Amino acid sequence: MRKRYDIDMACVHISETELTRDIRAILHRVETGTEVIIERNARPLAILRPVAPVSRKLSECIAMLSGDSTATIDRDFARDVQDAIESHREPLEPPAWD
Repeated sequence: MRKRYDIDMACVHISETELTRDIRAILHRVETGTEVIIERNARPLAILRPVAPVSRKLSECIAMLSGDSTATIDRDFARDVQDAIESHREPLEPPAWD
């Protein structure tokens, strides 16, 4: 039997039962951009959607620098940013259950 959330689309509807049967697969779909509408008795109950990534304009980032900052935007700037991202992959404040 093919589950409704296996269909490749941007928004899918599933029942509570389907959610509880395979929540890991549902969360994977959400993580990859699919919006999931959970229904009870064929009526929408809740919506799961990916969180929007926090983003800022470069001008906002520059405005946040302290007055004595020596940061410069040079040829290696993109690499420096990527290195900073890679060095902080773990959550800064781990969840309480860890």
